[in-house]
Amino acid sequence: MQSKTLLPLLGAAIAALMLPSCSNAPTGSGLSAYQSYDLPTKLPKNPSNVRVKVSLSKQRTYVMEGSDVLLAMPVSVGAPGSPTPTGSFRIFHKEAKRRANTHGYAYSGDQVKQTYLSKRPAGWSFKGTPMPYWCEFKPAYGFHTGWVKHHPCTHGCIRMHENLAPKFFRLVSIGTPVSIAYSQPEDATYGNIPLPPDSGPLPDYPGSMYVGDGYFSRHKAPKYN
Repeated sequence: MQSKTLLPLLGAAIAALMLPSCSNAPTGSGLSAYQSYDLPTKLPKNPSNVRVKVSLSKQRTYVMEGSDVLLAMPVSVGAPGSPTPTGSFRIFHKEAKRRANTHGYAYSGDQVKQTYLSKRPAGWSFKGTPMPYWCEFKPAYGFHTGWVKHHPCTHGCIRMHENLAPKFFRLVSIGTPVSIAYSQPEDATYGNIPLPPDSGPLPDYPGSMYVGDGYFSRHKAPKYN
């Protein structure tokens, strides 16, 4: 049991973590730095009051309860040729272990190849790309775990860091409002959070992780304030 004398200090520490950083410089480099990346997250007092705001220009997502920011996180959004849709939506489907239908991994014995279902080699089995902690806000568009880069790079979905996706999944519910726009007012106060290393230069996980269930648990145990 914590001493009551520690509570004010703990509260101050949490408040400091939730303040915007003076710099959005990456927290480190390399795969180990990427895997250790995490951000403070608060649970809502009333889950029905939670809403999500996405800034495309800043590549940030803010999970809000009233004016309180529960989680401010960097994301990857749609590339110019496949933009993330803008507008007002609601999350209508959640699936912790979602897999894509058309693209993924063909495998035969120990051989694994990233490909499309329509292009898998004859005689090979196929599993769709794992998209953990899927939260769909428009048909075929959703938030999900994926490699987070420092530039727009997706086919329109919103990729979340592996350690933050399970937190987001817990914070939102079916019916949670989602607002996606070029910018959000929170950009000025919460947008300059430290970034994980750009995943682009990092080594990918082995294909066996994607064919199996390993990628669905490739995250730290979530902790909340």
